[in-house]
Amino acid sequence: MRILWATGILTLATSAFASGWNVTVLTSSGSLSSPFTPITVPNLVISNPLPQITFLPTTATPNPVFVGAASGFSQGQMTGQYTINDPSNTLAPLTGFNFVIAGFVFGDAEITWSKRVIRNTDGAILYDDTGVFQGSAYAGGSDGAFNVVIPVTLSAPANDLTVIERFSLQANLNRPGSFAGLMLVEQDWVPEPASMLALATGLAGLVGLRRRKS
Repeated sequence: MRILWATGILTLATSAFASGWNVTVLTSSGSLSSPFTPITVPNLVISNPLPQITFLPTTATPNPVFVGAASGFSQGQMTGQYTINDPSNTLAPLTGFNFVIAGFVFGDAEITWSKRVIRNTDGAILYDDTGVFQGSAYAGGSDGAFNVVIPVTLSAPANDLTVIERFSLQANLNRPGSFAGLMLVEQDWVPEPASMLALATGLAGLVGLRRRKS
């Protein structure tokens, strides 16, 4: 009897997350120039138990997001835009994400990025930031590959979001050894810790109460 009851509680606990998040990728594309060449960027989406959105610019078609003499392109850009919402309105609100960017820069080349997270219910901006990776031709820049993880905390928890991120690449074709490439962009979302703790505490209390009654 206790085993059956405990199994039922676990089923109730997991049912709140069973439907998963609704993640819709609206834009996953970019361009290279010159000549102007539109590109399509593959993406991977995991919606359950937590949203994970990955853009794969290194496998973009018809060309990867790479600029420099070897590619023949001096400029490039990629835009990713997606929405996240909780269709069941039962999941713990999201509080932030780990923002992963991987690529490389050398010489007179750079990659700049911007990212904005908007709450759809009222248009509030919960995160807005920019950054840059530069080769050794820039003061403070350095050559090589990079793989950075940026922990991001939203200004307020939310369960209905639009995320817009843009990457711009440029390389001086007249400077030998100058090139840049974007390899991976990923965001791993995390829930509100307080909500998860409340659920765990509530379940523990119910289990304790059941044991006392048995």
